[in-house]
Amino acid sequence: MKKINDIEELKKLREKLIKGKNKEGIVISVCMETGCIASGSYEIYKELLKEVKRLKDKKVKVLKTGCHGFSEVDPAIVIYPEKIFYIKVKVDDIDEIIEKTIQKREIIERLTYKDETTGEIIPYLDQIPFYKKQKKLVLSLNGLIDPEDINDYILYGGYSALSKVLFEMEPEEIIEEIKKSGLRGRGGGGFPTGKKWEYCRKAEGEPKYVICNADEGDPGAFMDRSVIEGNPHSVIEGMIIGAYAIGANDGFVYIRHEYPLALKRLSFAIQQAREYGFLGEDILGSGFSFDIDIVRGGGAFVCGESTALMASIEGKVGEPRAKYIHTVEKGLYEKPTCLNNVETWANVPFIINNGWEKFAEIGTDTSKGTKIFSLVGKVKNTGLVEVPMGITLKEIIFDIGGGIKGNKKFKGVQTGGPSGGVIPEKYLDLPVDFDKLNEVGSMMGSGGMIVMDEDTCMVDVARYFLNFLKEESCGKCVPCREGINQMLSILNRITEGKGKIEDIEILKEISDFMQKASLCALGKTAPNPVLTTIEYFYDEYVAHIEKKKCYSGVCKDLIEYFIDPEKCTGCQLCAKNCPVSAIEGERKKVHKIDIEKCIKCGICFNVCKFNAVERK
Repeated sequence: MKKINDIEELKKLREKLIKGKNKEGIVISVCMETGCIASGSYEIYKELLKEVKRLKDKKVKVLKTGCHGFSEVDPAIVIYPEKIFYIKVKVDDIDEIIEKTIQKREIIERLTYKDETTGEIIPYLDQIPFYKKQKKLVLSLNGLIDPEDINDYILYGGYSALSKVLFEMEPEEIIEEIKKSGLRGRGGGGFPTGKKWEYCRKAEGEPKYVICNADEGDPGAFMDRSVIEGNPHSVIEGMIIGAYAIGANDGFVYIRHEYPLALKRLSFAIQQAREYGFLGEDILGSGFSFDIDIVRGGGAFVCGESTALMASIEGKVGEPRAKYIHTVEKGLYEKPTCLNNVETWANVPFIINNGWEKFAEIGTDTSKGTKIFSLVGKVKNTGLVEVPMGITLKEIIFDIGGGIKGNKKFKGVQTGGPSGGVIPEKYLDLPVDFDKLNEVGSMMGSGGMIVMDEDTCMVDVARYFLNFLKEESCGKCVPCREGINQMLSILNRITEGKGKIEDIEILKEISDFMQKASLCALGKTAPNPVLTTIEYFYDEYVAHIEKKKCYSGVCKDLIEYFIDPEKCTGCQLCAKNCPVSAIEGERKKVHKIDIEKCIKCGICFNVCKFNAVERK
C-alpha cells in the first residue's frame, strides 16, 4: 500500500475507486460477523467464492461484510443492486442461488422473508418490517464494505472528514460542531461529547490522550463489537478527529479479550491506516501526528468504568477511583484524557461530513441522532437495530422486533444492562431517549434491550442481575461490596420461600444507601433492577413472600408439578423426556410424578400436548 501524502492524492484514490465501483454488476454480500460465522456463514462465503469463480464473470463479486442486523434469520445474504434478501441460507442452496438469481435474475421464494401476520413474501431488504423503521448512520456501511479493506471505506467517503478538519477547521471549530450537534456519549452516561472535548482541550498538562472504550460487558449486548467488526475505520477516523480537536497525539482502544474477531479486524484496520498515512507522523502532510495502540481487557465488567479502565491500561488493578477529580483533567497517567465509547467515536465522521444540523434534526430535544440497540430476549426478531432517538419502546419491540415469541404476553423490557431497570407494559409508548428512560427508573446504558414475556419472574430477574454484579464488583468500596451481597442474600431467601414482607423495605433502604455512597456507577446503579421490579411488579414479591408462590414457574422452591388425571392420555411423552425418570405410568393410563425424584426442571410441563401437566 502506498502512503497518501496529501488530500489531493486521497481525492484521486477515491475517484479511481468510484470508477471501479461503477463497473461492478452483481454483489453478493455475506455477513461475516461473529454471530453469523457461528451460524454457518463462513462455509456459505467459501462456497459462493468457489461457484462465482467457476462462472468466470468479473461483474459478479462476493463480499464479506459486517452484521446485517437481523440475527434471527442468520445466516443471511443480500444481493445487490436489487437488495434481494435471502434468509437461513445453507450451503446446499448455493447452486440454486447462482443458477436462478445470479444468472436468471429470478427470486427464490423459499429463501425470502415471509411476514408472519399477513403471509406476504417480502424479497427485498428495505421492505422487511425489521428494517423499515430503522435509521442507520453508524451502521450505514455494514453490508456494503469489506471491514478488512480500507479502500472500501475510502470509496464511500472514508477519511474525508479527517481531511476536512485538518485543512479547513480549527480545533475550536470542530469542538463547536460536535457541541451543536447534540451528540451525547453512547457508553451509558450520556454526557455531552462536545463539552467533554472542550474541557479536555482546556485542561492543563501534556501529553493529552484519547481512549476508545470497547469493553462491552453487558449480558446480551453486542453493539460495539458489531460496529468494530463491520466498520473499524469509522471508529479510527472519529478518534483521529477527536485527538486533533483536543490536542492529543496518542490514543488507545481498550477492547475485551473475548472479542477475537473484532480485535483482529481493528488491528488490521490500524495497520492499513498507518500504511496509508492516516495514522503516524505528519498525517496527510498537515503536520499533525497521532497513533493508536490496542490494550486488551481481561473481561472485568467494572473496567467499563472510566477510571478503572485507565488503571487497567496502566497495568494496575482495574478499580475505580473517586470522581472529585475528572479524567478530562487527570486521567491516564494523571494527564488530561478524553474517553468515549465505540459508537460515540463512530458518529463523529458523519457529523463533520454532513454538518451538525443534519445530525441534530434526528432525535428529541435532549437526545440527538440515533442509537444502536441489541434487541434480544423473548422477541421474535432478535438482532442489531439502529433507530432514531425518540422512537417508542412499542415500535422497537413490536414493529421492528415483531412482538413476543409464541404470541405470549409482553411483561417488561430491561434496558441499560445490569445497571438498568425493568420497564413494564404501561410504558410501552415511552419515547426512547436518555432522559425519558431515567424518569422511569431505567437508563440508556450502552444499548442492551432484553424483552421479557409473561413467563418471566421479576424477582428472579432482580436476583440474576445482582448475582452478575456481585461477581463483577471490584469490592473496593463497602457500600457496593456489602450492599450487593446483602440484597442478593435477601432475594435468594425470597425466591426460596423464606422471605418476610419487611424484606422489601430493607431492599429499598440498602438501595438508597448504595446510590448515595458507592464509589462508582456500578454500585450506584446496581439497585435499579431491584427498585424497578419492586415498584412495577410489587405483587410478585408479595406472592413469593406471603403465598410462597412463583406464578411464572421459575423459582423451583416455590413450585410443584403434578398431572391432572382427567387430562392425561397416557401418551408417555412426559415420561420419555424426564431426565431423572420421575414420572411413572403405563401407556394409555394416567401417569404420576414422584415428588421426591422431581428436580422441577419443567420439561414435562413444556412437552405435554394436552396441558395435563400443571404446576402449583
